[in-house]
Amino acid sequence: MFRLLGSICVLTSLLTSAPTAQAAPAAPTAEAGRLVAVTDQSYDSPSAARIRLLDPAVANWGTAAALKWTWSPTSANGFSGLTGAWGLPSDVKLRMKGTAYVAVVTDSRGLAALIGYPSGQRLWATNVGSANNPHSAELLPDGNVAVAASNGGFVRVYTASQGSASAAYVSYPLPDAHGVQWDPTRQVLWVLGGTKLAALKISGTAAAPKLTEVASVPGLTAGGHDLTPVLENHDLLWVSTGSKIYQVSKSTATIVTTLNEAGIKSINSMPNAQEVRTTPKSGCRTTWCTDTVRFDVPAATRTIPGAEIYKARVWSSRYE
Repeated sequence: MFRLLGSICVLTSLLTSAPTAQAAPAAPTAEAGRLVAVTDQSYDSPSAARIRLLDPAVANWGTAAALKWTWSPTSANGFSGLTGAWGLPSDVKLRMKGTAYVAVVTDSRGLAALIGYPSGQRLWATNVGSANNPHSAELLPDGNVAVAASNGGFVRVYTASQGSASAAYVSYPLPDAHGVQWDPTRQVLWVLGGTKLAALKISGTAAAPKLTEVASVPGLTAGGHDLTPVLENHDLLWVSTGSKIYQVSKSTATIVTTLNEAGIKSINSMPNAQEVRTTPKSGCRTTWCTDTVRFDVPAATRTIPGAEIYKARVWSSRYE
């Protein structure tokens, strides 16, 4: 386990209003980064798949008290014609667009979307294609959306800034692409796939972007999977591969810490340095899911009985 801060605070809940389906707490004070969103898949019943936002301060995640918000695409929230591209949610991130909270969402069945938070209404969406297996997305400062697709072997920047259904994009080839993360300090997009972690400069215009690789990080093992910010240290990224967890310095483009831990599907940390991760659990419906989210420093677990969780995300709009 990594310990970057000398003082670790125990999680406390900042949101206490009762959960409502497709709704959020009255005051989404998300910046504290105390809540955790999970991508709860339902392999045999796609319509049951959900993004679930939960409070780690509530010990039993199987109760209504823990659930703060849920979301899935419907015709009512603007996704008519795209609900068939949903069923295996693969990532979700809270972001800000101007002064408003939004979330970027991907689903392995093809959906990439930008939605309002807490409204859940569509701001932009496209079907990347189930054969491409979208794994992660990122909101860029100009309003465009970057999408990493593992089977497609690419990172695309979609011109979401040009309209709610804009499907134009520029592509960067990246075999087994799994992660995208904006870096506001260096003004680059970090991308992860296979053994490659690279930084892309985005030039051109919002309507016609161009991608150029400007840096890469050597030394990663195969199976690059998750890429997130270390919220308690602005210079570091979390990276998980098939066999290890890394912390990578963005300023030097080098690995600074390595942990031998295999099969991590998601790894991130709260502003107080508490780590949040998911690992496949024996007996879950698929080889990549779990019903349990693990916390470290301090250690804890939270379980949703019957869930098929892929990733867990600290609910903070900060890029770093």
